Amino acid sequence: MQRRGQSERPVKGRRHRAIRPKPRKALTARHSDANQEQLDQRTRERDEALDQVSATSEILKIISKSPGELEPVFDAMLEKATRICDAKFATLYLRDGGTWRAVATTRDAPPGYVEARKRNLLQVSTGGPLQQVIDTKQVVHIADLKKLRPYRERHPTLVAAVELGGFRTCLMVPMLRDDELVGAISILRQEVRLFTDKQINLLENFASQAVIAIENTRLLNELRESLQQQTATADVLKVISSSSGNLEPIFQAMLTNATQICRARFGLLNLCEGDALRRVALHNAPPQYSPRRGEVFRPHPAGPLGQVIKTKQFVHIEDIRTCQPYLEGDRVVVGFAHLAGARTVLAVPMLKEGALVGVLSIYRQEVRPFTEKQIDLVRNFATQAVIAIENARLLNDLNKLNQQLEQRVTDQVSEIERMGKLRRFLPPQVADLIVASGTEKQLESHRREITALFCDLRGFTGFSESSDPEDVMALLREYHAAIGEIINKYGGTLERYAGDGVMVVFNDPIPVDGPALQAVRMAIEMRAAIGELIEKWRKLGHDIGFGIGIAHGFATLGTIGFEGRFDYAAIGTVSNVASRLCDEAKPGQILISPRVLMAVEKDIMVEPVGDFALKGIRRPLTAYNVLGTKAVN
Repeated sequence: MQRRGQSERPVKGRRHRAIRPKPRKALTARHSDANQEQLDQRTRERDEALDQVSATSEILKIISKSPGELEPVFDAMLEKATRICDAKFATLYLRDGGTWRAVATTRDAPPGYVEARKRNLLQVSTGGPLQQVIDTKQVVHIADLKKLRPYRERHPTLVAAVELGGFRTCLMVPMLRDDELVGAISILRQEVRLFTDKQINLLENFASQAVIAIENTRLLNELRESLQQQTATADVLKVISSSSGNLEPIFQAMLTNATQICRARFGLLNLCEGDALRRVALHNAPPQYSPRRGEVFRPHPAGPLGQVIKTKQFVHIEDIRTCQPYLEGDRVVVGFAHLAGARTVLAVPMLKEGALVGVLSIYRQEVRPFTEKQIDLVRNFATQAVIAIENARLLNDLNKLNQQLEQRVTDQVSEIERMGKLRRFLPPQVADLIVASGTEKQLESHRREITALFCDLRGFTGFSESSDPEDVMALLREYHAAIGEIINKYGGTLERYAGDGVMVVFNDPIPVDGPALQAVRMAIEMRAAIGELIEKWRKLGHDIGFGIGIAHGFATLGTIGFEGRFDYAAIGTVSNVASRLCDEAKPGQILISPRVLMAVEKDIMVEPVGDFALKGIRRPLTAYNVLGTKAVN
């Protein structure tokens, strides 16, 4: 068939040239589109990588800022995991012995699924994602939950996830510590779409960070518990040393500390009296159970106290309702269990040279065993109780100690009177430090790096000249009360005040972390508080402003004055600079020196206000006005 535009046969002597379409422009366009698509793909990959790095960094910041708090860490992890991985819902599970708990979830789950989760405890389905993680300790990636056998067998957990939550694709990663499975993180999509390798890596990284946060919290809680126990032991020893043979406050302190630190509901202390026990102290006993102090009773031989008497060993019963006397219906034990609500019991013997002196016992109203550390603490208290009893006996026998005690009391009274005089002219921090150390060395001249803050009222002189003395004093009382409360809050040392002028020092006599930042934050709160008073005064017709100056540097500190009237002062350029900056500050301004700026610029927003030639300062000083604190991301 002859085509249009072509001869029937080729012309002799000429090479036949086929007619081609002209695709060059279209081909170039396709190449351009492909290049643009590659560029867009690279941009997306770069943005995704940056987003993941930023998310990981933010999680680490939250971990560092939330010591001992797991909830904000877990919430941030799940929020970022669902956002970056384009998922709908996320859950963090923790292993608790042989069970699993969902300790954190994202908030945007379908309401029906949320209600189902509230009604049912977590049930690990055989063959389900969590069970696979438990069995393999590996990442589990399921394209479609509907295809799992547990779903087809209508396991409630998977049925709720698929039919109420609408979830299809699931990614679950293990949380491992020393190859031990401690938890798992799962993210879910409502469509069948696998997660990418980068998204899987991100979730694995979050799982590692979660393990780090859990371990940090565990170590911190152990440290806190250890410190609490040491503090409690020290408190009891103090009570013993100051009781002068009075056993009641010692026993009460022991029971109070034992129940609080061991998270028990109430406690009892009984002393042996023949073959019976006499109740000598109790703490926080339930109202329904009202044991009488001083009553003598004989415990059931198979009950907790009876076992201690028989074995002279501590007795730890997880649930008193499983012990023999309760099961046999013993009236005393059953009545005690029901009236007091006691479930878990710890009873510890008080022994002196192998002889039983008494029994110290604490009780929980839920079934929750005490830890080994808690048992050791109560045993330590029992030992201290025996020591206290022996001390009381010795004190009663040795009358000569009374004279020494009376002399000690006299000396202490003299010391209190001396310290009372010190508090009349020294800042509270200085006086308290002297009281705590027992020496007045802190009053000696010394040099230290400090932050000095000076503030005063603008227009106060004119106001005082034109107002009644009563109005002036009333205004000063309001002003001093407002800034005095803030100074105490931030731990500043009130170096002096004269009329409306006040100077506060940070980092002496008590060291302060970040004294410059502490001073600036205090100044911001002062400005806000005095700002409210200024509005009130303005309504009364008083035109008064408020300015602050802050400087940082070395100063010489110590007492100045004469016998009968001393002051604690900070002398040096830093004090002068703070005062001069305060003079230059306009109403509402907080002017800070460059050294203060260097210390606070990461946390505080400022604006430069120019150079000032300050009296007594050789060179002009650049000052900055504090605008406020920076928002925390």
